[in-house]
Amino acid sequence: MPERAAVDTIRGYFYQFDYTLIKLLELRNDTDTVVVEGIEDVDIKTATDETAVQCKYYAKTEYNHSVIAEPIRLMLNHYKEVKEGLKKPMNYSLYGYFQKGQEKLILPIDITFLKEKFLTYTRDKIGYLHHISLGLSDDDLWEFLSKLSININAIDYETQAGNVIKLLQKQFKCTTFEADNFYYNNALKLIKDIAVKPNIKDREITRNVFLNKINTRSILFNEWYIELKGKKKFLADFRKQYFTHLNISPFERFFIVEVPRTDYLRSELKELLFLISRKWSKTSKRERCSFCPYVYLHNIPEQELIEIKKEFQSEDFYIIDGFDFHGASFSPKSISRVPTEGNQIKLKILNNIKCVELTLDEISKTKEVYQFYKTIPFFEVTNPSIKHVRIPVEELKDIKEVV
Repeated sequence: MPERAAVDTIRGYFYQFDYTLIKLLELRNDTDTVVVEGIEDVDIKTATDETAVQCKYYAKTEYNHSVIAEPIRLMLNHYKEVKEGLKKPMNYSLYGYFQKGQEKLILPIDITFLKEKFLTYTRDKIGYLHHISLGLSDDDLWEFLSKLSININAIDYETQAGNVIKLLQKQFKCTTFEADNFYYNNALKLIKDIAVKPNIKDREITRNVFLNKINTRSILFNEWYIELKGKKKFLADFRKQYFTHLNISPFERFFIVEVPRTDYLRSELKELLFLISRKWSKTSKRERCSFCPYVYLHNIPEQELIEIKKEFQSEDFYIIDGFDFHGASFSPKSISRVPTEGNQIKLKILNNIKCVELTLDEISKTKEVYQFYKTIPFFEVTNPSIKHVRIPVEELKDIKEVV
C-alpha cells in the first residue's frame, strides 16, 4: 500500500477512535457505557436508551446514496431480529464525513426514498428488495426510520481530534502537550486493546473505568499513534517540552535507558552516553553549582557494562559508579559527590535499579528522572516531589533525537 494511502487508512481508524473517546467523555452517569465494536462501530448505552452508531470517515469520497446503503441495510437486519424477539430494541445512527456531495441527501427521508435508494440494490446482476427479503411492512419501515438518524455532515478529522484534546484538557486540567502525548495516546491504546477482545462484554466500558485507566503519565506505547503523528514530530514534541532550555538549571538528572537485549551497537550506546554527558553537564570554574547526569542502562549484561567502563577509562572520559575500591559496597554518597573541573567527573553510571533508588534517597537537591522505555515503563518514582518523565522509544537513536 502506498505510504499516503496507509496514512489515510490509519486516519480513518483514528476518526472512529476519536468519536468513541468523545462519546465516553460526554457520558454523565456512572452506569452509562460505551461498547467498542458492538452491534455497530460504537454502541452507546444510557439509563433510557441504547444507540448503535456507524462512524465513517470518507475524506476523499463524494457522497452517494450507495455509500451508506449497505450500513443501513445491516441496521435493518438488526431491527428485523428485534421484531422477532431475538435482540433488544435500540436506536440507530449513521455518522460520516464526506469530501463533498452532502446536498444530495435531503433529510428527513420517507419510506419511498428508503426503499428506492437504500434497500433496492443489484448483486451479481440480480436485483434485490431488502425489505421484501426481510418480510417487513411499510409500518415496520416507518418504525425503523423513527429509530434511525443520519448525519453525513460530520466534522472533519482535524476538528474532531482537536475537540478530543480540549475535552481531555478539561477533564484532567492539563496542558495541550499532556492531553495529547499522555492522556490521548493512552486512551487510543486502551480503546484499541478493547476493540480486539472476542467477547462483547469485554468491549464494554464505563466513563469512570475509562478515565481511571488512562489517568497516568506513563505512555502506553502505541505504534499507530507514532505512525499517524510521525516519529520525528513525536520525538520533537518531547524534546521541545523537556530538553530545550536556554539556561540549564543545576538539578540532579537521572537518565534511565532501556537497552535492547540484542541488536544494538556498543559504539551507538557510547555515543548516546557522550551526548547526555555533554549536553547535561556543567563543571567549569564559573559554575556556582556544578553538575553532571546519572545514567542507568536497563537490561545491559554486567560484562558489557564493564567493557564500556573500561573503554571510557582508556579514553580519559572519567566516570564514577559509587564503588570506591575493590570489594566495596555501593555508596550513594560517593556517587552523588559534586563534579568539578578539578575532579573531571563527566558521567555517573548506576549499575542497577537498587543503586538508582538509594541515590535518589541520598540526594536532597532537586531531582529529575527521565525514563526511556520500549513498551512498558520498568521503573517507578514513589516520591511525588521528583519529576518523572516517561518517554517510549523504539530504538537507541530515538533518544538522541530527544535529549
